[in-house]
Parts: sequence; C-alpha cells; structure tokens
Amino acid sequence: MAEVRQHVVSVIPDDEGKEKFKKSSDVAFYRRQMQGPNLQHRALLDTLVLTERGARLELLNPDTQTKLLLSLSPCKNDTVRILIDELQPIKARYRVPDVITGELQCEQLRVVRQSKLCVFLSWSSGRHQICVWHFPFRLEILCEDKVMVTFNSRSKLWFETLQDPPSSSSHGSELPEDASLWKETFRQFVDVKANGPSSVGSDLSLHGFSHVFGLPEHADGLQLRDTGSVPNKDYVVTSTCEVIMSVYLPRDGDAYRLFNLDVFAYDLHRRLGLYGSVPLIVAHKPDRTLGVFWLNASETFVNVHYRSADPQDGETPRLKRRRREPQTDVHWLSESGLIDCLVLLGPGPQQLFKQYAQLTGYQALPPLFSLGYHQCRWNYDDEADVKAVDAGFDRHDIPYDVIWLDIEHTDGKRYFTWDPVAFPDPSGLQRHLEGKKRKLVVISDPHIKVDPDWSMYREARDGGHFVRNREGEIYRGSCWPGESSYLDFSSAHTRAWYSRCFGLGKYKGSTSSLFVWNDMNEPSVFDGPEQTMPKDAVHCGGWEHRDLHNLYGFYQHMATAEGLVSRSAGLERPFVLTRSFFAGSQRFGAVWTGDNVASWEYLQISVPMLLSLSVAGIAFCGADVGGFVQDPDPELLVRWYQAAALQPFFRGHSAKETKRREPWLFGEEVTARIRTAVQQRYCLLPYWYTLFHQAHTCGLPPLRPLWVEFPTDQSTFSVDNQFMIGGALLACPVTEAQVKEVKVFLPGSNEVWYDVHSAEEHKGGRTLSLPVTLDTVPVFQRGGSVLCRAAGGASCTADLQLLPLSITVAPDPQGVAEGELYLDDGHSFSYRDRKSFCRRRFSFLSDRLLCRAAGEGETFECDTVVHTLTVLGLKRKPSSVIVHVSGAKDLSAAFEFLESCFTLTVKNLELRVLTDWEIEIR
Repeated sequence: MAEVRQHVVSVIPDDEGKEKFKKSSDVAFYRRQMQGPNLQHRALLDTLVLTERGARLELLNPDTQTKLLLSLSPCKNDTVRILIDELQPIKARYRVPDVITGELQCEQLRVVRQSKLCVFLSWSSGRHQICVWHFPFRLEILCEDKVMVTFNSRSKLWFETLQDPPSSSSHGSELPEDASLWKETFRQFVDVKANGPSSVGSDLSLHGFSHVFGLPEHADGLQLRDTGSVPNKDYVVTSTCEVIMSVYLPRDGDAYRLFNLDVFAYDLHRRLGLYGSVPLIVAHKPDRTLGVFWLNASETFVNVHYRSADPQDGETPRLKRRRREPQTDVHWLSESGLIDCLVLLGPGPQQLFKQYAQLTGYQALPPLFSLGYHQCRWNYDDEADVKAVDAGFDRHDIPYDVIWLDIEHTDGKRYFTWDPVAFPDPSGLQRHLEGKKRKLVVISDPHIKVDPDWSMYREARDGGHFVRNREGEIYRGSCWPGESSYLDFSSAHTRAWYSRCFGLGKYKGSTSSLFVWNDMNEPSVFDGPEQTMPKDAVHCGGWEHRDLHNLYGFYQHMATAEGLVSRSAGLERPFVLTRSFFAGSQRFGAVWTGDNVASWEYLQISVPMLLSLSVAGIAFCGADVGGFVQDPDPELLVRWYQAAALQPFFRGHSAKETKRREPWLFGEEVTARIRTAVQQRYCLLPYWYTLFHQAHTCGLPPLRPLWVEFPTDQSTFSVDNQFMIGGALLACPVTEAQVKEVKVFLPGSNEVWYDVHSAEEHKGGRTLSLPVTLDTVPVFQRGGSVLCRAAGGASCTADLQLLPLSITVAPDPQGVAEGELYLDDGHSFSYRDRKSFCRRRFSFLSDRLLCRAAGEGETFECDTVVHTLTVLGLKRKPSSVIVHVSGAKDLSAAFEFLESCFTLTVKNLELRVLTDWEIEIR
C-alpha cells in the first residue's frame, strides 16, 4: 500500500499547488518558438545539387546569417523525406537511429523548370513534384499537379544552432546570468544544456484535409482536436532577437505533447504525454490519405489547427462566392536533434499503412498463445496462489493462456531473481503450467537496485552499462527497489549484455515457457523531474538524455525481444509487453495503455486510445481489463471483458490494493457472462491470427477505425466508439452503465450487415437502435465476407489448434463473398525461414463456396478440417447441398435452413482445409 500511495501522490499537485508534470507554457523552447518571430528563410536556389538520393540546397536566415542544409529524398514507395541540419555544426546533432529499417530506396530528381522565384523538381514519371520557393522559403509537394502538402507554409521554420559552452575563464564554473537559455529550472530541478538551446520546429499545411489522427499516446478522442491559439497578453518574454512578443497558447492551455512519462491514473481528455510516443499524423479525406512522420526522439509538441472551407470574400453575393478548400495546419516543435520529416503520400489508407510499415517495420507476428487471454495482478502471492488461480480457470471452464507475475515475485525488487520464500521452485511452477500448455510472464524493469553484493549490479557497473549524470558519475534515482541505477539501452553493447541475461543458463529458474513484461521504462524515476530521468543525464556517445528520451523504452523492448529470440537460438518467436514505446516498437511485441482506472469513462476512452495506436502502427495493443486501480462493479467488469475480448491484446490486470477480481468471484451470472466473452474470443482466434499475418506482411492493423474500411464515407470519419476488426466485423461495445438500447452506425449505403448473434440482416448507411441486455455485445459481419472460427471449446490456444473450423459466409447484395485463413505452427519462425505456413482463400459466388490456395510454394501441413458451414442472407430454401472434393466422389450433405433469418447451416462436413473443395447450394 505504501508503494502505491507513493506512486499516486506523484501525479497530483503538492502543497504549493505545483504539478509534477509540465504544461506547454512551462517549457522554455516551446515558449521561444511560439512567441518568436516568423523567420523568413531564403532558399539559395543557386546552391541546388542533384544527387543519387535526391537533392540538397542551402537555406539562409537573413537575420542571423545562419545557413542550414536542406536535403530532399523522394522514395520509391511514394514517400518524401525532408531533412534539415546545420550546414557547419560545431558537432553532430542527434539523428534517431534504429527506427527506420534498412536503407530507403530513393529516386533521382530532375529539374522541370526553374526561375528566380522557385524550382520545380519531379520524380516518379512526373506524377509527383516538389516546388521549392526562394523567399520566403517554403516547399510544396504536388501530386498530379495539385498541392497536397506545404512545408513551412507559415514560416515557422525554427533551428537553434549548437554553441560552445561559455568560457570558464570569463565566467568561472557558473553560467553567465544572461545565459538563461543554457539552464532551465522546473520546481527544484535544474537542467543544464551542454551546448545551449537547440530546438527545432516547422509547420506543414495539409491541403483539403479536415480530419487528422495519430500522435499516440494521449487519453483523448481518435480525431485530433484543434489546439487553435489565442493571445495571452499577460505573459511576455524576450526572444533571442530581443523582441517583446505576446505568447500564443492553445485555448485550453496545451498542445499535444510527445514526452514519455509515468502518469498514474492519467486524466482524460488531456494532451499531456503518457507512456509512449509515435510522432505520426495521419490525415484523411474521401480521395486521399497521407501521413506526416516527424522523426525526432526529444520532447516534442504538436499544434493542430483546422481551417474550414469558408467563403473567401464575405462581400461577394451568395451565388458567386468561392469556397476555400479546407486545410489542416500542423506545427511541430522539438527540443533537440534535427528536422527529419517524412511525408507519406498514400493515396489510400492501405497504401499509407504499408508505407509507414516499410519505414519503421511491420508488426511482429505474435505467437498464437499471446492472442489468448492473459491473467495478471500486482501481485500473485506465491506459487500456491498461481496454481490456485490456474486451477480456477479450469474449474470454471474459462480458457486462458498466460498468468503474470509483477515485481513482488523477485528477491527484493532485483529483476532476474525470485523471492526464495514465495517462489522457491520457479522452474517447477513453469513446468506445471507448461504441462497444461500455458505460459508464465514476469516483469523486468530498466532500473537496477544499487547493491554491490548483487552480481547483476556489479556486472552492469563494471561493464559501463549505466546512464551517467552530467558530472560523469553513474546516475542514481529512486524506483521500486529504492536507490537504483538505470541501464543505458541506447548502447548496443548494453543491449547485447542485457539480452544475454535472459539465457536459460544465466537467468536461474527460467524456462523456455517464460516470457517478459517491460514496465516503468519511460523511464520512471520517482524523485526525478516529472518523475523521469533528467534531460542532462548522459548516454553512450556523449548524447544527452534530452536527445533520445522517447527512445528509452523502445530500446529496452528491443533488447528484451532479442534476448528471448537468442534464448531459443533464433527458433522461437518472443512475446514481450512494453509500457513505453516509440515508432517502430511494433517490431518487438505488444503495448498496453498503462495505469487506467476502474470507471466507465476509462472503458470508453480505451477504444479511441487503441484506435490511435493502431493507426500509428502499434497494432498489438490493449488496455487493462477492469481498470488497474480501484474496484469495478460487476456490470463494469462484464462490459470491459466484452469490449476487450474484441481488441488485440486481452489482459486482466489490477493493482495490489484492489480487491481480487478473478472472473469467478462475482457470482455465477457474472462468471457466465465473462466465460462467454472469453470463449467467443477463443472461437474468433483463427480470424485474429489471420489479421495479424496481414499486419505482419501488409501493415494493415487488425483494429481499424471505420474510415479505413469506408474511406469515402465522411460520416465515418469522426466515429470512435465503434471499430472494425479487419474488414469483416464491426463492433460497438457497450461502454455505458445500465443502458437498454445503443445506437450503432452501420456504414455504407450499398452495404449489408448481419448481426452475428441473431443473423438478422440490416442495410448499411444508417444508424440502428439496438436493444441490449447485459448479455448483448453488438457485433456485425459485413456482407461480402467469409469468416473462419474455431468450432468447440478449448482451455487454451494449444487445444484450439486441434479443433475443427466453422465458416460463416455473409454475402453482399450481389451474392458474393470472400475471405482468407492463415495457418502455421503458431510459435516458431518456420513460417519465415522455411515458408512453413499456408493461406487458404474462400470465395462465394453463384451459391458456390470454393476453398483454394491463396499462394504458392507454402509447405505447412496440418489436419485442420472444416466442420460447419453457415450461409447468411440466403433468400431461398435450397433443394440440396453438394460437396465436391478434388479427386473424390461428390457427396450430398445434410443441412438445415431457418426461414425466419434466411440462414443455411451445413454440419459434419469434415473437409480438410488444405484440400481444394467446393460446396454447391442447389
């Protein structure tokens, strides 16, 4: 309890009324950029040089005579990279490594036309162009001769050049009084900037767009809100140009902040940065989807301003008014590094997701067990407690795959150890679970207890694996073990050492069925500024923590995943959950939304939070079922299980001061409803696994906003209480208490939708009023889809793989439907190394269902059979159902037809899924 209280008070104001976390107005570089003059840079067009990778030219700030180097790189996947650095820096500025995968495939530019005012550059057979304007400098990206994006459209380009520290001979050991830019104070914390202020920023205008998404992680709606500025005349400061300026701050006081922080029980509908950051904005309109990826790992703010399509001239008579095209202006501001901005040109959602995945990596294909249900608590007391909870799931017939151990399982909060009293035989516990085909996950945080008697601490200290403070000593801060030092995961040397710690010979008590959870890796420092590491701490290579703060958790996640892969000699897929993340974290495993609260509001916000993560490439995501802190009432718990069973990562988790909440502790009615939700999740796992294969190969997230599937339907653009699971299912979980009816929007005027529970058919393009009880979970199958489910019950995913399949065909208005199934062994890399997988395509046309191979050269063998076929919306009663199997005699199958809901059901088919066959409805 004391530890929880310590964590809780860290996020509320102290006795002086000062908050632990900054607002944008508290941040010096944000104030400087927002209040500073618009710097009228010149593009020196006579310095233009065409290269194999694009073009480069110089930019000049006439006020300071500072020169910058602009590099332009068009890529073959319709992506444009805009890179701006100092022309002659006193030392290299930080460039984010390891996020972009591989070398970008750049295209050569050619000059189309040039004048004193601008130069037009073209690539991709002339379909795309870049126009660089001389003065004031701006850069336009055109598609088919239409301007899509303007970089620096409002002259917000800002680039503070690095400086040598003030001379110690003239100022002693202290910074000069006028050097406030070199030192920043927040509460009692002092941040010394080794090379002075180094912030960068720029704005982009997205033409024709009025809906933008992304920028996780914030506890807010899916569509980004306008942070439109209003003048605050009470606050003035002197800019670097000695000009007194009014500060312009967002109406509600804050821009979107990207700065990874441990924010316990975070406030809702705020723009404070939470546990992770993905600096990606996705803009969408009916005929175009594009993205802006701002590759910077330092503290970053983003302002968004929507400009509506208002008349250009209020004096013009109504019939002659010309409507201005809508526009979204996005202003990025980062504390350090350089400007590395990539514009993804789509043109559609699917192309956009693939372009982003080609940059930062595709979602890792998870092991099948990790898509099942996970049971966690801070903390299960001992081995007997774990075994009792495990047995409880079997006794109550609720499937699950993984049980988790929090920090109390260790010996005094020393990670990679076990409490000798509570967990005297950890490998025996894992063997017990493995005998039931289940797994164990344990926590491993980035802080290491300062304990010279502990071999791991000594290894890290002597190996130079810790972050240091600005004086060059090992940095120490407070976290769960007390005084701790923090591993420097930015170092490849440290990551390799940490990865080796997961080896079975090194990690005593571990087995191959143990997997890992990275927590507190923002990093969380209880006595640090904003409860994190000081920005002037120093990493390998001399980089300050300010340069790479948002990468810290990304690197621990990377090292942990690599450790588990190495443990299996590269044969087995890892499973690692992380709280802190950055762009590219999808390559290493799963993410959850952190320390949420057991309330209806947090259940509601979990949907847009997970959609925002999915849009930004973090596809394997979830929220703690029931809320991490406080105690849910039974209705809330049931509704949370129902919602989370329809989301990618499915884990129940709670803090140690909460009441126990295993699913069978609330009475049989609650247990039955939770059992149903979990069982339905397991039945749907063949579809989920297929969707994750799509994410792994195409970049399409399994969880999708409606507009992804209905890109031209503007009524879907702002919907964030419903979502698509792949292209086939629409879900609208109930997230309000004691409701008897919900409104469900069914998109697509030319679509049909089938209630998955009643098989009732509904036309699209309207809002449905649906009566609900506590047993109702509104889910609809889209007309035109074929869906595979597991038929029967299972205690875990390993049993599920042995079950037959049930296929549901939902024809579109033309009587056509398609679907796909992906199969492999569920755990190894054989699908990648030996092409040991199979993809089967199901096509329904003219009342015939065909099962065929979806690819060539696939080698996976299995005995999976299709047991049941259901066809929805069949408007006539069949006379017979004939089964054609390649190389076998035709068979007549028994069937049932329900005229009340026009549903055909054929059972006992026993058709091998790897065999070509056809079912004909006559």
